[in-house]
Amino acid sequence: MELPVSIVTKKLPHPTTKVTVYYPVVVHLPNTHVQSKINHAIVTTLNNILIEQSYYKPELVELLAYFELKTNQRGLLSLNLIVYSFTGGAHGTTIIKSLTFDTKTGKQYELKELFKPGSDYVKQLSDIIRQRIKDWNIELLDPPFKEIRSDQDFYIADTTLVIYFQQYEITAGVWGFPYFPIPILDLADIIQPDGPLDRMMAFT
Repeated sequence: MELPVSIVTKKLPHPTTKVTVYYPVVVHLPNTHVQSKINHAIVTTLNNILIEQSYYKPELVELLAYFELKTNQRGLLSLNLIVYSFTGGAHGTTIIKSLTFDTKTGKQYELKELFKPGSDYVKQLSDIIRQRIKDWNIELLDPPFKEIRSDQDFYIADTTLVIYFQQYEITAGVWGFPYFPIPILDLADIIQPDGPLDRMMAFT
């Protein structure tokens, strides 16, 4: 069994006390190339969010960036980078981006790579989400939800695949981030053999 990877929390220096950026750094991996590959992807993604959230602009009033670990076992690392910023006005904005890695190779997975080639994962996931929207009485923006993007945001949490949407992507701000946890077993017919979901399902 693959052991969890070691992660330390680093803080980005900033002269303003109202701007705080915490981010994860993978350490002590046997393969330093893999370690560098994962850390580079994390920092690059974080920097892209910071740019979008006005980190480098003078109008920035407040910003908080942090992370959440969702899976760190069985050779998989899945985490969320979360950045809240306020530049004035009624309220601030938050962006969440997730990254999922193979800790042996440093490979970063896209949603489509979790499923068998040619499988209609978009339709299957969309059908599940559409039913959850109905069951949970989630109020949608117009036009109503039809299907996920082929590269929809996701993370893996133990034996669950979580598909989610950014604020205002399909709902009004009051709904925050709509998360849709889907048990991996419900997707057993389309998951990629020996892929991340298959690896997690093997221990259900």
